[in-house]
Amino acid sequence: MVLATFCFAIMGACVKLGSYDFNTNELVFYRSGINLLIVFFIMMLFKVPLKTNYTVLHLKRSIIGFLSLILFFYAISHLPLGTAMSLNYTSPLFVGLLMPFVLKRKIKFLLLCAIFIGFVGIVLILKPTFADQSFVAGIIGLLSGIGAGFAYLYITQLGQLKEPSLRTVFYFALISTIGSALFAMSEQIRLPNHENIWTLLLLGISATIAQLALTKAYKIGNTLSNAGLSYLTVIFSTIIGVIIFKEYLDWQTYFGICLIIVSGIIASKK
Repeated sequence: MVLATFCFAIMGACVKLGSYDFNTNELVFYRSGINLLIVFFIMMLFKVPLKTNYTVLHLKRSIIGFLSLILFFYAISHLPLGTAMSLNYTSPLFVGLLMPFVLKRKIKFLLLCAIFIGFVGIVLILKPTFADQSFVAGIIGLLSGIGAGFAYLYITQLGQLKEPSLRTVFYFALISTIGSALFAMSEQIRLPNHENIWTLLLLGISATIAQLALTKAYKIGNTLSNAGLSYLTVIFSTIIGVIIFKEYLDWQTYFGICLIIVSGIIASKK
């Protein structure tokens, strides 16, 4: 899970770098397309069959995950980045709240507290505000967090059914590639050049590693603990922002990072 969060942070940095040359739909398409090709090659290499006995569950995970991604990018376009990120990172909270209904498991109060502490840290770092912003966009951002929560639970279910992680990631990449291509076709798609192709390649590779690690973590680990550790993405992203983008950190940000570390330690305990 730590590997997944680190790679997601790298992916986020690539999205920020790539946004100078490509729009959101194009970035989602290139990310998903590269992800699809890499996973398909690995599946062929290790002779993992594409056929599955859980088509419906794969469709649920893939479609909801893709829609959550689209909603997340919509929120980023219409709200301050801090607000959109905070709303999307409500997903671990919804994992905890939805577990009794989807996975039929009891919630451990200590772990749920850890999730909440982590979210408080997220808010301190990102400083969300709804000033002069659309209420509808805020609801959409919250829906992206709910959708991500459902997607993580479906990944857990697929893991419990012994579904290979590669196959789970493959179908998500396939649906995301098709969906983003349909959206991107409404505009003229810009092709990469010798300068920005490396950003796109790193975007796709980091996303692939992150998805594989995430799927494996939810397959073999504690669902709510993994949700708590997902907050580490913000810590890694903050560090990358300081080093690469020269972003300034105030005392609230440092305090938020400390809260996230504490929540991750608590969530790691069974």
